[in-house]
Amino acid sequence: MKSLADKVVVITGAGSGIGRAVALNCARRGSLLALSDVDEAGLAETVALAEKAGSPQVHSTRLDVADREAFAQYALAIVQEFGRVNVVVNNAGVALAGDLHDLEYADMDWIMGINFWGVVHGTKEFLPHLIASGDGHIVNISSLFGLISMPGQSLYNASKYAVRGLTEALREEMLIAGHPVGVTAVHPGGIKTAIARNARVSAKENKDATAKLFDKKLARMTPDKAAEIIVKGILRNQPRVLVGIDAHALHTFAKVIGPRYQDVIAVGAKRMLPDKTTVV
Repeated sequence: MKSLADKVVVITGAGSGIGRAVALNCARRGSLLALSDVDEAGLAETVALAEKAGSPQVHSTRLDVADREAFAQYALAIVQEFGRVNVVVNNAGVALAGDLHDLEYADMDWIMGINFWGVVHGTKEFLPHLIASGDGHIVNISSLFGLISMPGQSLYNASKYAVRGLTEALREEMLIAGHPVGVTAVHPGGIKTAIARNARVSAKENKDATAKLFDKKLARMTPDKAAEIIVKGILRNQPRVLVGIDAHALHTFAKVIGPRYQDVIAVGAKRMLPDKTTVV
């Protein structure tokens, strides 16, 4: 795929952040867009911006990616409207902070339903149509935390490691079968989005302090810059795309010193992470 002009690009979680930025980047390249999110107000803003940016056609739907039946119906509706699908960006994602023994099962189910099953649904439901297009590409957004672990992020880590494994295995399957579908796993570091402010936390986490730490010290890159890197990765058919200096640096660090990186992370996190709250 050398160009995204006149390609049908499906993007979940397009109401803000990386999803919106990828949508606008593709719009400027002449893509036809199928955008979804649970945030209808944010999604409407993205649609208006995408049309202004030059997309020839923009379709929007409120979609909970964790709802398997709804996703299946959505995929059929998109193919019926556009006649084909060329690119799918499984971007919708949420965060959950807290030590494992403090987390509630309901919150664990919530994050896995969106971060992992949402990617499974988007991949499986659209894959036959991507193969049929003769020029398909699937992009699954993992995370830097799909490459290294982080205390207080056990379920987020689990979901993003799962996305990485799913995506890499899928790419191998496409190569073996000779299907015309590129597959890319994306691992962003700290991007200036609302993911930390919209996260769920355990009863012992200080949500405001955690969000402030992410926004002020960890989120370095703009969504627009991240989107440019991701789109270039699609056009170059890259199997893995690392987004941000932090993603490159920490991934390299972990590869060099091996599993003992966990000891270093634990020491650093103990100094940096906010104190736990007192649960009464």
